[in-house]
Formats: sequence, structure tokens, C-alpha cells
Amino acid sequence: MQIDKLSSYIGIAMQGGNAVIGSDNLDGYTKKLYLVLVDKAAGKTSKKVFAKLQERGIEGYEIDGLDEVIGKNIKIIAFKNKGLSEEIKKYL
Repeated sequence: MQIDKLSSYIGIAMQGGNAVIGSDNLDGYTKKLYLVLVDKAAGKTSKKVFAKLQERGIEGYEIDGLDEVIGKNIKIIAFKNKGLSEEIKKYL
């Protein structure tokens, strides 16, 4: 995992409004998502939302230390842009 590149692409997605952050925002989110990342140390709620999104067919990955990669205390994040999602997957 290339943390620099991964961090850069996640930052671009967040600044561009192409990321949905947090289990509260993702629970019941109905619009198209292409990728979801969850921290391995996330709580029950975040893991439950992660499982629901995967059941909908959204590709998901568990990452050790996601909050360190992002630089903020974020345990779950999903992406709305297909191109950015593909780039992020390259560096996982």
C-alpha cells in the first residue's frame, strides 16, 4: 500500500465532494457509490454499515490504520466518483 498516493487521492475526493464520510451519513445512503473503505479498528456501527453497503454490491476494503492514512479520525468513507475509486484501488 502506497500511503502517499492513497492519502492524496482520498484528499482529492474529500475536497471535491466525492466522498461520504461516517457511518451516520452512509447508513441509508441511496445514491450510487463505487468504493467503501473501513478501518479494521472501527466500531460495530461502522462495520454494520460496511456490511450493508457490500450487500448492495459496492466494493469494500478493510484497511488497518485508515485514520492515519487520511490524517483525520475517520473510520469509514465511501466514494461517489468512479474514476477516483479506481485510482484509490490501485494503491490499496
